[in-house]
Amino acid sequence: MPVVVMGVINVSPESFHAGSVHRGNDAVLAAALAMLEAGAALIDVGARSTAPYLTTAISEAEETERLVRAVSILAAKLPVPVSADTSRPAVAQAALEAGARVVNDVSALADPALARFVAAHDAGLILMAAPGPGRTLDTPIATVTRILTAALETARAAGVAPERIVLDPGIGFFREADVPWHAWDVAVLAGLPSLAALGRPLCVGVSRKSFVGAITGREDPAGRLAGSLAATAAAVLGGAALIRTHDVAATVDAVRVAERIGQAVVR
Repeated sequence: MPVVVMGVINVSPESFHAGSVHRGNDAVLAAALAMLEAGAALIDVGARSTAPYLTTAISEAEETERLVRAVSILAAKLPVPVSADTSRPAVAQAALEAGARVVNDVSALADPALARFVAAHDAGLILMAAPGPGRTLDTPIATVTRILTAALETARAAGVAPERIVLDPGIGFFREADVPWHAWDVAVLAGLPSLAALGRPLCVGVSRKSFVGAITGREDPAGRLAGSLAATAAAVLGGAALIRTHDVAATVDAVRVAERIGQAVVR
């Protein structure tokens, strides 16, 4: 199966990458349609910044209002699934009722109630590894494997069909470990093949993230496209099945080249 590209649309003005933020219904729809034209197979909508190094808290009510408005517009107009990027169960429920077909949970089911809403709507679920209370952080791959294994068991117990679950190793979210955060992210990308043992497709989001800036010296996310494409290629070669990106057209090209290299037979 070809690697799938998921386009990111943010309706949260506090998001770390200002270029991903779209204001107003017309702008949101136009951005999504452009991503589809460029090759996106689904659209992920975020209404609250989850960057762990930013103070961007908003109320549940505000996140719900933002997300439901955007999801409603896109679900009514797009021929592809719309994903709701939230870890709050009530927000996820509202987004599913508004037409979202996937929930992208960046908390690895810190609140298991979210999985029950996903199961009730026969929706897809992306489970992202993340630090949290009671979660031990040691080596990168061991930690990610442990967190995702537990989240996968919780989702299955809630009634989410295993074939509807995708796993995300949480690039950019582990900043409290003994390993420097940028070294952690590099280690996870290098160790992606090990995560195949979890038995579910892997979603990887490296788009314009801080570890790219740390490696390249690009402090502004606007300057991190080239580094993001290099990391994307590495993710594909490591076994990623879904790539989450702000830059669909360029990422699709990088994905297809990496796929071709990965499929090549050395003679």
